[in-house]
Amino acid sequence: MRILDGSLKTGMRIRMMGADAHYEIDRVGVFRPKMVEVGGLGPGEIGYITAQIKQVADTRVGDTITDDKRPTEHALPGFKPAQPVVFCGLYPTDAADFEALRAAMGRLRLNDASFSYEMETSAALGFGFRCGFLGLLHLEIIQERLEREFNLDLIATAPSVIYKVALTDGSEIELHNPVDLPDVVRIDEIREPWIKATILTPDDYLGAILKLCQDRRGQQVDLSYVGKRAMVVYELPLNEVVFDFYDRLKSVSKGYASFDYQIIDYRAGDLVKMQILVNGEPVDALSMLVHRDRAEARGRGMVEKLRELIPPHMFQIPLQAAIGAKIIARETIRALRKDVTAKCYGGDATRKRKLLEKQKAGKKRMRQFGKVDIPQEAFIAALKMDS
Repeated sequence: MRILDGSLKTGMRIRMMGADAHYEIDRVGVFRPKMVEVGGLGPGEIGYITAQIKQVADTRVGDTITDDKRPTEHALPGFKPAQPVVFCGLYPTDAADFEALRAAMGRLRLNDASFSYEMETSAALGFGFRCGFLGLLHLEIIQERLEREFNLDLIATAPSVIYKVALTDGSEIELHNPVDLPDVVRIDEIREPWIKATILTPDDYLGAILKLCQDRRGQQVDLSYVGKRAMVVYELPLNEVVFDFYDRLKSVSKGYASFDYQIIDYRAGDLVKMQILVNGEPVDALSMLVHRDRAEARGRGMVEKLRELIPPHMFQIPLQAAIGAKIIARETIRALRKDVTAKCYGGDATRKRKLLEKQKAGKKRMRQFGKVDIPQEAFIAALKMDS
């Protein structure tokens, strides 16, 4: 910390204004470069303090510390709390690992105050957590740490962003999970975050990168050259970036392109909630908000992928992508068929027909009451599908 005014001494009671947390200072010191205790710190000096702080979340970067007995009226300018930008669900592959995942997230939260999570449930994936991240890189780092440091096998749902939904009654809500979208009759408009993206690439791959950005509803702002390298600046919807944009960018540029972005504003868009139905039941983990123009292609791609990945059952399984009550794409997984007439040798055909009719009726009951087991790898592959 840096002292701007006044002094800090051992035993002094302080208040962290951003978190409204109160602590008593145990030690005061400086780095030389090792930690060396001193009696106190005065104006202009840089050092450290230790106190009985239980959560790192209370010590926010850029926060103002003041004397708890004689507090200042106004915090120093420039402090902004970290706001999650990208959200996704993290679920253990094995439901028995849920408590281990909860403990691991608690430990990560101790040394990463910008990471947030809360418990959620999914009919398909069971118990898990809805997590907030500062960006895609942050998401990948947290997921990698959970898998490497805590030996957890995880499923991550499709990343989504924070949408601002303006309702017909004049109020506005923030939407973190597409499943929680209000009824369409209550929605006036949906605004999505837009980013300003800067991409550096060898000019050999420029054409493919421009096409990729245009396909993701991008608006070109600038294009310049430095030698044989091009710098292109685009404004893009963040929703189109979090899905698989970075992977596609690395693919079309053979890994040579670099990508950086910052959020600029929220803009209204023609967004719709697309659901994937398996045997007539919606799968929450695969719900997403997409632009209406891209919904049919995205939905068709997902049901085709799921048809390949979900194993056949004893009954026929319809796979559908839907916007409200409208089905925009459909595939069908054919039923496994047992040969019920195998033991019928010759004789009257009526007996075979009765056996086949009985099998048909049984499959109809199965289709009504049967449960479809969706393998975990099907979720992973469908969510990582190229759009």
